[in-house]
Amino acid sequence: MLNKIKTLISDTNPLRLFYHQIKAAIAALVYGFPARHMNVIGVTGTNGKTTTVNLITMILEEAGYKVGMASTINFQVGDDKWTNISKQTTMSPFTLQKLLKRMVKEQCTHCVLEVSSHALTQSRVLGVNFDTAVFTNITEDHVEYHGNFQLYLQAKGGLFKKLNKSKRKPSIPKVSVLNLDDPHFSYFDQFIVDRKYTYGMKKGTCYATDVKLHSSGSTFQLHIPNHQIEINLNLSGEFNIYNSLAATTVALANNINLPFVKRALEKAQGVPGRLESLDLGQPYGIIVDYAHATDSLRKVLALYKKLTPGELFVVFGATGGGRDKSKRPEMGSIADEFADMIVLTNDDPYYEDEWKIIEGIAEGIDRKEGEGLWKIPHRYEAIRLALTLAKKGDTVVIAGKGCEEVQIVGGQRIPWDDRKVVRELLSREVVVEIDPGEPQAKENICLEG
Repeated sequence: MLNKIKTLISDTNPLRLFYHQIKAAIAALVYGFPARHMNVIGVTGTNGKTTTVNLITMILEEAGYKVGMASTINFQVGDDKWTNISKQTTMSPFTLQKLLKRMVKEQCTHCVLEVSSHALTQSRVLGVNFDTAVFTNITEDHVEYHGNFQLYLQAKGGLFKKLNKSKRKPSIPKVSVLNLDDPHFSYFDQFIVDRKYTYGMKKGTCYATDVKLHSSGSTFQLHIPNHQIEINLNLSGEFNIYNSLAATTVALANNINLPFVKRALEKAQGVPGRLESLDLGQPYGIIVDYAHATDSLRKVLALYKKLTPGELFVVFGATGGGRDKSKRPEMGSIADEFADMIVLTNDDPYYEDEWKIIEGIAEGIDRKEGEGLWKIPHRYEAIRLALTLAKKGDTVVIAGKGCEEVQIVGGQRIPWDDRKVVRELLSREVVVEIDPGEPQAKENICLEG
């Protein structure tokens, strides 16, 4: 009966949203508003949220605090850490409030939460009084859910709009941390808070100079008011410098000294499934990344195009379930611009026709199938083909799922991990029955991993 009602009433219908509000309010009441007993930091934006949340957590721990954390890929309460298999950036209200209650019970002083636009629209964080709100960046995403980019922007802004109005805690100010370089900075800057901090590549409360990027990381001079220090980061790409600057600015806002920041950032080895390099003795590079939208895919492929002496392969698909169909040909166009070899495959098709999703991406690709382009719905076979064709000096980027442990096909949750597939394939001799020079008939694709 409930599923029938959900089908008839859209996700953003006022009645549906009111139901979410009531549910969240009850959850907060049941668990006694646990967020009131911690310094709560929320991170929102299109890209970089998960890495920023993890870097903030590491800095707080380095400074001696006990921290609770929830992100798209992982959870933490003090020393206890586990994987997020829910496929939700921000969990349901009852699950979230229960987790916050556990953090308080185990004496966490700080809580760091990744906050999605869906969670803000659906009131999942209602009753969580944030103290610091962080904005990473914003590009067009989740448009089919929100209706248009402006509504998506407003959803993200909800975290900052409510910040100053939320219940205050003794000696903890309401703080915003904003990316000064983002074109939409001024929108987030309009909201009133006790203190505003900014970060960027050339100016801001925290900023970077003398940036040097290389295949295994980067170095840069980190500037804060009246001081600077060199950072040797083990994370690749300019976008990870932005993530580091965001985390540093949060540390500054919370009165954490720079030596703690430096130690934490230089210890960071990357977040699982975010530019994760897999080295199993193969003569080419393998990168597993969560990039599943246009901006993130562009950044990853642009980075490895520069770093790859040979050919750049990309294996990716697009999420089904009616999610942002308009971005599919754009993602294809980005792959066409940067990649020498493209293998289109399933991401999470849900109930959607997998071939329609792939053909939607292919609309943006200006090359023929079999000529640097292959369409293989079964993700195992797609990865297998890319690993077989790759040679010394090449890079294979497997994008879209990162460290996710399930794939949703036909509504079924199938155990899945791109990294485990790679390890399995490279642990034995790979025999490929596909002729990469010929387009494949749909019925000939093997659908068993």
